[in-house]
Amino acid sequence: MVRFENVGVRYGVGPEVLRDINLHIAPGSFQFLTGASGAGKSSLLKLMYLALFPSRGRMEVFGQDLATAHRRDLPALRRRIGVVFQDFRLLQNLSVFDNVALPLRLAGEDEKRTRNNVSELLDWVGLGARLEDSPDTLSGGEQQRVAIARAVISKPNLLLADEPTGNVDDRIAYRLVRLFEELHRSGTAVVVATHNDALVRRFSHPVLTLTDSILHPSIAPASNGASNSAGQAKAKAAEAPAVRRKSG
Repeated sequence: MVRFENVGVRYGVGPEVLRDINLHIAPGSFQFLTGASGAGKSSLLKLMYLALFPSRGRMEVFGQDLATAHRRDLPALRRRIGVVFQDFRLLQNLSVFDNVALPLRLAGEDEKRTRNNVSELLDWVGLGARLEDSPDTLSGGEQQRVAIARAVISKPNLLLADEPTGNVDDRIAYRLVRLFEELHRSGTAVVVATHNDALVRRFSHPVLTLTDSILHPSIAPASNGASNSAGQAKAKAAEAPAVRRKSG
């Protein structure tokens, strides 16, 4: 789905912010991305959602080598990627509902189905009573949840989340990661960048670590015994709203 081979990135004439990145994100995988501030996490995510291109090395997304891709091919690739931004990027002239519904409407989804799916998802993230509100009336944590709902509503092939739980309490953070897990089980590949070590330990998914601009191999975190059994994971998934991708 995403493959990097010896990728390096630099801005201008400065030193490389990413060096010799080798990475393969398989379809349907789930990985956390960790690292100190300034380690290059945001730059790595920008590469993945095609807002940034390598200074060197080879990068492939959905089978397309970016070195040979035409500019006209990029929008179709980007539509297969959902992104949760740190700064939310909500449209202030649209209601909460319309912000989340926007990807479905742009894709030509049936309006009745759109209303049902958006309402269900916003209810699940605790914003069912704020459908018609403007984003600027919400708290930072509430805006974060709207941004996450917008990113997942169209069931992307790849979901990238940049600190998606940074403005919410632990209870909501766990619910949001369970939503990401449900997407993962339906076939979406998920990469969650986070500083929340407790969250990483609670969910037993592989961890990619950036240190001094270098990506270290994926490892499995040590379990804290709180919620890592297969049975508990299935029970949590049952609490999440339906996000199954339509067949065909």
